[in-house]
Order: sequence, then C-alpha cells, then structure tokens
Amino acid sequence: MSVPVITVSQMREWESATWAAGQTEAEVIRRVGKRLARRVRKLSGANTAILILAGKGNNGGDARAMQEFLDERKIEILDVTSPAADLPKLQELLEKRFALIVDGLFGIGLNRPLDEDWQKFIAAVNGSKIPILGVDVPSGLNCETGEPMGAAIKATHTLTVGAPKAGMLAPTAWPFVGRLEVLETVGLVPCPLKSDLNWTLRDDFQDFPPRRTVAAHKGTFGHLGIVAGSLGFHGASVLASRGAQRAQPGLITLFTQEAVYHPVAAQLQAVMVSLWKPDTKLFDKASAILFGPGLAAPELAEEMKGVLRRLWRDFPHPMVVDASALDWLAASALPKNLVRVVTPHPGEAARMINSTAQKIQMNRTQAVREISQRYGNCWVVLKGHQTLVGRSEGEIFVNSSGNAHLAQGGSGDVLSGFIAGYLAQSGLEADAGLAIRYAVWRHGDAADGLQASGGSWVVEDLIKELGNAP
Repeated sequence: MSVPVITVSQMREWESATWAAGQTEAEVIRRVGKRLARRVRKLSGANTAILILAGKGNNGGDARAMQEFLDERKIEILDVTSPAADLPKLQELLEKRFALIVDGLFGIGLNRPLDEDWQKFIAAVNGSKIPILGVDVPSGLNCETGEPMGAAIKATHTLTVGAPKAGMLAPTAWPFVGRLEVLETVGLVPCPLKSDLNWTLRDDFQDFPPRRTVAAHKGTFGHLGIVAGSLGFHGASVLASRGAQRAQPGLITLFTQEAVYHPVAAQLQAVMVSLWKPDTKLFDKASAILFGPGLAAPELAEEMKGVLRRLWRDFPHPMVVDASALDWLAASALPKNLVRVVTPHPGEAARMINSTAQKIQMNRTQAVREISQRYGNCWVVLKGHQTLVGRSEGEIFVNSSGNAHLAQGGSGDVLSGFIAGYLAQSGLEADAGLAIRYAVWRHGDAADGLQASGGSWVVEDLIKELGNAP
C-alpha cells in the first residue's frame, strides 16, 4: 500500500507507537542498516570503497549498522563529532577513490541553522563530486520547509525511513534529496497516520493489470479512438498510438490530418489510421478517447476546439486530453460519473488556471486541486519530477518512479497513449484512479530500467520497455 507523506512530529508519533508496542530502537536501526546496505550494493560495484559519515544521533547509528551487511565492500567510517577538527580527516579521506559516500550526519530533528564549521564540512563533501546516499534525510535539510539550514548535503539518492517527510517533496528540496526512496518495512508498527498526499509504492500494483480470462477476445478490451497529429507534429500521433498499444486495448483507431496521413499510416500496422473529420461517427463505438498529441498546427484550433468541448461534455466514456488540446478546454461542471483526465506539464497547467509555471511548481498539490475543480473534477496528471495524480478532493498520489532522462520530446505522448489504452478497457474504467496511477508509475519504471541498463536511450526504446513485465 502507498504510504502517507507526513510531518516530523507525525514521524515521532509513529516511532513512539512502535516503542510502546515493544519494538526496540536497536532492532529498527539494525533493519534500517540492512536495507541501506542492499541499496549500497546496487549503487556500487563489488570490492569498491564506501565512505560512511556518521554523526552522533540515530542517523549515524543507521549508517554504521550497514557495515555488518557489506562484507564485500571496503568500508571507511568517519565518526564526526567536531566539524572543524574532523574536516582535515575528511579531506584526507576524499583523496581516495570512493564509489559512494553515505551521509549519516544529521537526521530529521535538525532545528537550527548550521554554523560556519558545519557549512565548510558539508561544502567539502558536496565538492567531492562523489555520489552521495542520504540516510533518512540529506544532512542540513529542514524536513518541514524543504529549505537548507545554512547548508545541506546534495545527495544523489535519499532513503527515508517509514514515509516521506513533507519538506522533502518541496521543489526547493529536490537538488538536495536527489532520487527519493522509502524504506517502508524496517520494524515499525503499521503506519497509524493518514494524509491527503501519499507516496506510491511498487506494491500498490501487485494485482494490476488484472489477469485476462481465457475466453477473452479483442472486443472484450475496448476500442480507443485517438485524435492526434498535424503537419510538423505527426510523430506525436505515432508515439501516442504505440504507447496505447502497450496497454493492449482490443482496437485502436487513430484519426489524423490529411497532410500527414501517409507518413503516419506507413509507420503503424495494428493501429487503424483514418482521416480526421469533425463529424466522424466512430466515436459512437469508441470506449475511450485520447485527444491532443501533435495538434499544434495553429490553423486547427478553431475547428478542433468546438469538437473537443462537445466530447468533453457529452462523451459517455473515459477521455484523456493532452498537449495543445489542453488550451482548448473550457471550465465547466460535468456529470458526476464521467471519467476525464488531463495530463499537463507545469507550463500547460499554468495556462489552464491563468497562473505561471513558477507558481505551479511552488505548490503542485494546490495546482492539481485547482485544475480539477475548474474542469469538472477531472483527474489531473501533473507531470514532472514526482508526477502527481489526483482530483479536487480526496487523495493525491506522488509518483515514485522515473528519472531526468524522460525529459525528451515524445515521452509525454507515449504516457497519454498508455493511460488512454488502459482506460479504454471496460474492466479497468471502474477504478480509473488505479489505472492512471499504474500507467504513470510503469512509464517511469520503464525509464528507470532503461537507465539502469546503461547507454543512451530514446523514446522509441521506452515504448519497447513498456511492454516488458516490471
């Protein structure tokens, strides 16, 4: 199950409940050390050297506990009690070739600005250019505000215990937190806390997508209609269609502009390709619609706007709107049971609510609420680092997968197609939120798999990887 995003005081409450239940701090620290060691093995090669920076508190204990489980690594531990006195020792150690630094200097309880000596010490760690694994929180980061307390470790990865702390998800914290992962099974009692903001875990999708019945046929899995592609932007329609194919709906029909029909049709085999006509009747048979990828040719706006708004209001099945078409939606109420999804990046989100991308990024959760409310309580996929999925009310989910190499043209087209491909299937429409969340998570997970395999990859590789089981 997903875990709530919590405050520092809530984490303390959770720890107190654990100790009251008879669990010991020593055992939790040992389990955290074991889990940290597992991640260290993935981040470094066998027989490489690891530098552990251990402070006086429990974070230092967590970091030291790894040593028991890292026999195959060369471990150096620097116990840091006085940053001024220990800085020369650090500088001497940094002359060696470490594969990874483990930061266990400060934990989530830091509540005062770091003095000049600590700032110099942290600057030396950051200046080493060695990858850094943060234990629970990058040392020096305020877990309530997401701001550095004078200075903070710039971790490449942070493994936080139990659940993410709210400040770690703030955009100001991103350069320090790096890739955030959660150690959710370390001996704490089941989380007694609830939050509107929740962190997605791989186990959330243990039984999704559901197994197909033996007698199923293509009519069982719906018919997705895609309206996409225009002169100069025809590739988006191909990528969206191929992304949709990876969700395996029964049928897909792409409607595209006459000017790009031939290059688009030549690249697709199983996807049926038709000329776009505003009065097309195939939407009567479609079980879901994707509208928008590659419709950036300026002359299309007036013609498409009216059709889009009518479908958004009246089409009885799920509908996903992406890219240029987001600008054509009108604020309106919708019948309660309609499934509608928008997939903006921060710039598109800003235009949807007359804001700026900077303001969207400052409060991404509020942006999801406001967009959803304005456009009929639709589902919102606010793309970017830690993509959010949610609506105007209820839970919002933070996606935990993906990496910066998704920042290339076409990855969003693949995602919108992948989402729509699942929503076209009648058995999945009933839990639209889960289907959307899975598509977002799997899209990022596929990118993580490609990145882990090394080399430079492109969006076409992402489409292929989507078809591999996670």
